[in-house]
Amino acid sequence: MKGKYTTDYGKVVIENSVIAKMAGMKALECAGIVGMAALSKRDGLVKLLTRNSISKGVKVEVQNNDVFLEFHVIVAFGVSIETVAANLMDAVKYQVERTTGFTVKKISIIVEGVRVID
Repeated sequence: MKGKYTTDYGKVVIENSVIAKMAGMKALECAGIVGMAALSKRDGLVKLLTRNSISKGVKVEVQNNDVFLEFHVIVAFGVSIETVAANLMDAVKYQVERTTGFTVKKISIIVEGVRVID
C-alpha cells in the first residue's frame, strides 16, 4: 500500500520506492554502514549494492500512513553493531517522518555481512 494524504488542493501519494530510496540514502550517511545488501537469487550470495540500486536493500510497507522498514546492510569490521543500528534507526526515522509526514512504526535491520575498510 502507498502512503497518501489529502490537502485542500488535492491528494498526495508517496510511492514505497520513494521512501525506500530516501531511507537507503540516509542509511548510507550513517557511520559504520558500508552499504546496502541484496541476496543474489542465482547463487545465494550477498552482494554490496551500488548507490543507484540502494532501494533494493530496503523493504517498505505502508499501512494507514504508518511506515514499516526493513534494511539489509553490510557494516564495517570492528564497529559496534548495536551502536550503528541505533544510529541508523534514529537517523532514518527522523528523515522519513520529517520528509513524508508519516509515522515510522518499526525499523528492522538485518546485518548481511561485514567488510574491512581501508
